[in-house]
Amino acid sequence: MRVAIAGAGAVGRSIAGELLENGHEVLLIDKAPSAIAVERVPLAEWLLADACEISALDEAALQRCNVVIAATGDDKVNLVVSLLSKTEYGVPRVVARVNNPKNEWLFNEAWGVDVAVSTPRLMSALVEEAVSVGDLVRLLRFSQGDANLVELTLPPEAALAGTRVGDVSWPLDTALVTIIRGTRVLTPSPEDALEVGDELLFVAAPARERELEDLLSVRREADGGGL
Repeated sequence: MRVAIAGAGAVGRSIAGELLENGHEVLLIDKAPSAIAVERVPLAEWLLADACEISALDEAALQRCNVVIAATGDDKVNLVVSLLSKTEYGVPRVVARVNNPKNEWLFNEAWGVDVAVSTPRLMSALVEEAVSVGDLVRLLRFSQGDANLVELTLPPEAALAGTRVGDVSWPLDTALVTIIRGTRVLTPSPEDALEVGDELLFVAAPARERELEDLLSVRREADGGGL
């Protein structure tokens, strides 16, 4: 997979290093000569250019990229890079960094953004995830399809503990994508039973998040005094 990253600061270089370790081709683009530090990510391609200019993106051959990551520290730049990547070059996947959470509402399909990552929001979400059992934590927002990646750790009082995945009436517009159980990462199958302490990752419509949280975290009263 070929990935272009606009912004060769600490965030861009960190992303590049991880992608290279996973066997992907990476191109780092930055207009500041001081940011071109080839020795820090020697396996990446480097381009000294303004990623907001068509000529620079032509030179980067953006049409050959599977993913573009707009990772600069300027939200205006990230929006322009996202829009050009999607509309002018047809890049299948555009991920954009949101620096100011107040601007998050702009990072949507209209600006070519498939996934918006707000660093402050993600950091706070990871803190919440570490301390909250039974509470739904929003990790990422997917602009296309108006959906979020959300996480919930199944608490001891959950009514669905011991229930098979295929027997649960999940809310509409909701998909269980991963179960993290201890050190294992499980792809859910209908036969898998949910266990207390499971970390469940869903892609869900925002309107369904409350319904999903209620389903997973609240032990419902039995009807008519039955079991």
